[in-house]
Amino acid sequence: MSKSLVIVESPAKAKTIGKYLGKDFVVKASLGHVKDLPKKDLAVDVDKGFEPRYEVIEGKKKLMDELRQAAKAKGVENIYLAADPDREGEAICFHLQEELSFKGGPHIQRVMFNEITANAVRKAFESPRPVKVNLVDAQQARRVLDRLVGYKISPLLWDKVRRGLSAGRVQTVALRLVVDREREILAFITREYWTIDIHLNAKKAPVLKARLSKVSDQTPEIASEAQSTAILDQLKDVDYIVKSVANREKRRNPVPPFITSTIQQESARKLRFSVKRTMMLAQQLYEGVELGEEGAVGLITYMRTDSTRVSDDAITEVREVIGQRFGPQYIPEKPNVYKTKKDAQDAHEAIRPTSAMRAPESLTKFLAEDQMKLYRLIWMRFVASQMNPAVFDQTTIDVSAKGKDGLDYTFRATGSVPKFDGFLAVYEEGKDAKDEDDDELKQKLPAVTQGENLKFKLIEPEQHFTEPPPRFTEATLVKQLEADGVGRPSTYASILSTIQEREYVKKEGGKFNPTELGLIVTDLLLECFDDIFDVKYTAKLEEQLDEIEDGKLDWRDAMQEFYEKFSLDLDRAATQMTDIKRMETPTDFVCDKCGKPMVIKFGKNGRFIACTGYPDCKSTRELPQASSAEVGEQGEDEFCGNCGRGMVLKKGRFGQFLACTGYPDCKTTKQLGDKQKGADVPLEEDCPSCSNKLVKKFGRFGEFIACSNYPTCKYVKQNTIGVNCPLCEAGDIIERRSKRGKNFYGCNKYPECEFVAWGKPIKEVCPDCKSPYLIEKYLKSGNWAQCPNKECKFKHELAPTLSEEAETETVAV
Repeated sequence: MSKSLVIVESPAKAKTIGKYLGKDFVVKASLGHVKDLPKKDLAVDVDKGFEPRYEVIEGKKKLMDELRQAAKAKGVENIYLAADPDREGEAICFHLQEELSFKGGPHIQRVMFNEITANAVRKAFESPRPVKVNLVDAQQARRVLDRLVGYKISPLLWDKVRRGLSAGRVQTVALRLVVDREREILAFITREYWTIDIHLNAKKAPVLKARLSKVSDQTPEIASEAQSTAILDQLKDVDYIVKSVANREKRRNPVPPFITSTIQQESARKLRFSVKRTMMLAQQLYEGVELGEEGAVGLITYMRTDSTRVSDDAITEVREVIGQRFGPQYIPEKPNVYKTKKDAQDAHEAIRPTSAMRAPESLTKFLAEDQMKLYRLIWMRFVASQMNPAVFDQTTIDVSAKGKDGLDYTFRATGSVPKFDGFLAVYEEGKDAKDEDDDELKQKLPAVTQGENLKFKLIEPEQHFTEPPPRFTEATLVKQLEADGVGRPSTYASILSTIQEREYVKKEGGKFNPTELGLIVTDLLLECFDDIFDVKYTAKLEEQLDEIEDGKLDWRDAMQEFYEKFSLDLDRAATQMTDIKRMETPTDFVCDKCGKPMVIKFGKNGRFIACTGYPDCKSTRELPQASSAEVGEQGEDEFCGNCGRGMVLKKGRFGQFLACTGYPDCKTTKQLGDKQKGADVPLEEDCPSCSNKLVKKFGRFGEFIACSNYPTCKYVKQNTIGVNCPLCEAGDIIERRSKRGKNFYGCNKYPECEFVAWGKPIKEVCPDCKSPYLIEKYLKSGNWAQCPNKECKFKHELAPTLSEEAETETVAV
C-alpha cells in the first residue's frame, strides 16, 4: 500500500497535521532550514553571477540522513513539502527537494495552507504544486545581500573599533533611526507657549470650560506670559455670549484585522510583549495547542502576513458570532472590506482565529497565560473588524467676547457623548499618544442656546513648553520601519533583538536609547556607506525583492546593481574610515601621577581618559558623560574639602563618584549630586587625647566634633545624652549611628560594655518592674516613656518640650 511522506518545519506542526492526515501519511519535521551559506567564508562567488554555495547545516546532517531514509522507505510514492507559506518556507522546500531527489524516487510536490485546520489541510493536499522558483530567488537574493554586507563591512568594524561587532543591511538602518531620533531630541529647542481657558456658568450645570481658539478669526500664538497677561487685561469685565452651538453625529470605524506589523505594535502597547515574544507566542498558536479530547488544534492563521484579506467562510462565521453575542444591530449590512497596502503580498489572509466560534473563555484551561492574552487580543480584533461603527453625538460650542481693544475673542469647547458603542463593545485600538477623541469624551458640556449670556466664573492662563519627539518604543519603531518600507514585518523581531544584543541600543523605561557604541558605529558606517544604509535605498531594495518574487526582475541583475555601488563604498572605507582605536582627542586634563597631558581614547568598555605617557604611565580616568547634567555640573572645578586638591570622576561598584587626586594620602570621596562638604570649623575646646584644638566636621551622616590633628589623632567627641549606662553603671550613654545610617544608643565603654538600645534611654526607674531606665517612644498619640522590659506594660505620656510647645503655638497662630 502506497504511503506519502510530509515534511514540515516543527514537531508541533507535525503533530497537528499528522492528526488530520491519517495513517497513510508519515509526517516529519525539518526543524527549520536544512541548508545555508557556511559561516567559515563568504560563500558567494561574485565573479560567477553571485553564485551562492549552500551546505547542509552543521547539526542537521543526521536529520537529513533520517529524512533520506524516510524518502527511500518501501511504499513511499509522494513527498509533500509543507513548510510555512512564505519566501523562507519556499527556500526550505527547495533545499529539501534538492537533497531528497534521486533517480526513480518519489514525486516531490509543495503544499501550502494558511491555517492548520482539518479543512485547510485537506484542501491543500487536493491541489499540490511545484516549488516556486521566483519565491526561492527572492529569498536567495535577500540572503546574498545580507551576507555581502555582513561579511564585507563587519571586519572593518573589527579593525577600526573592536572585534565582535557586526553590520547588517536592515539592522543598521533601524539603528540609524534610533540614533537620528536621539540627536533630534538633543538638538531640540524648547519653545514656550500659553493657552487661555475660561470657566463659565450656564443656566444648568456643569460648568462650561472653553479654550481661546480665535482672535478676530486668526489663531492666536501666545508666546509669553506678557502676551497672555495683555489678553487677560482685554477680557476684564466683558460679556460672554454663546456664538454658536453645532451638533453632529460622528462615526468611528473599526480597525482592520491584524497583520504582522500591527499585532507586533498592539501587543507591545497593550500586553507589554516584545516583538520577539509576540511572534514566538503567535507561532505556538498557529502550529497547534492541545485542546483536551480534540487533540492539537491550530488556533490562528499564519502570523507572517501583510494582507488584511479574510476568507468568505471566516466572515460568514464571525457575523454569526456577532449576532449571537451582541445582537443584529451590531452586524453591518455588508461585510467590512479593508484596503491592503499596494506592496502587500496578498497570498495570505489577515491574522485571525481559525474559528471565531472558539471564544477565549472556552480555552482558559488549555492555554498558558501569555498565550491566552495574545489569543484574546487576536479574537477581539477580528470580531470587532466585522462590526458596525461606533456613533457619537458631538457638540461644539463657540463663545464670543468683545475685548476692550475692539477685537472679537472666540472660545471653543467640544465634547462627545457615546450614542452607540458598535465595535467598541469588543475592542479599542491602543494609542502611542493621547488624541482629541480622548479629550472630547472627557469634556462634559452644559445645555446652552445661541445668544445665551453666560456668567463669568474664572479665567485660567497656563504655561506650556513644546516637547521633543519621544524616543522609539518597540511599537513605534516597528511602525516607523513599516512606514518607511524598511525590511519585512517578519524580520522585525530579529532586527530589534540584534541591535540590543550587540549593545548598540539599550532599553530604558521601554524606550530605545542608543549607546555610545551605537553612536560610534552609526557614524563610522555613514562616513562611507551613507547610500547603502539610506532609508529610501533600503526600501527600494525591498521593492526589488518583491519584483523578483513576481518574476519581473532577475535576482542577479538586482545583485549586480547593488554591488557596483557597494564595491565603490568598500574601496573608500578601506582608506578613509576613521580608526577609532588609534584616535586620541586632546583634553585639558593633566595626569596627576606624571604630569603629562591626558587624551580621550576608546576601549572595549567605551571612551575613557588616559595618560599620553602610556605604557610607562597607566593612569586613567572615567570620562564625564556629556548627556548627564549631573555629571556635567560635577565635572567643573571640584576641590577636596579636606586637602584642597582637585577631584576627578571615578567608577566603582556602585557607579560613578568623585575622588580626591591626593589618594592614597587623602581618601576623600563624594557621591555625584551631593553638596560640597563644608570646611572644618575650629572650636575653642581642647582634645582630651592630644591637647590640639577640636573642630566641627561634616561627614556623610551630618556634623560631628573631632580632633584637628586627624589622622594622627583619631579622637571623636561622643554625643552623650546625660544618662549613665544602666548595665555597667561606669559608662555614659552616647548616641551612635549604624552602618545603615540608623541612630541607636550605646555605652561609651564599648566593647567592654555591650549595652545597646534603639530608643533613647530616660533616667527614670520603672515603678512596676524596677527597670533602672525607660525608653522614649514616638507614637501617633504623642511622646511616651515606656519600660524596655517586654513583660512589663508600664508607660506614661511625656510632657511636651519647650520647642514642641513653641511649634504648637506657632501653628495655632
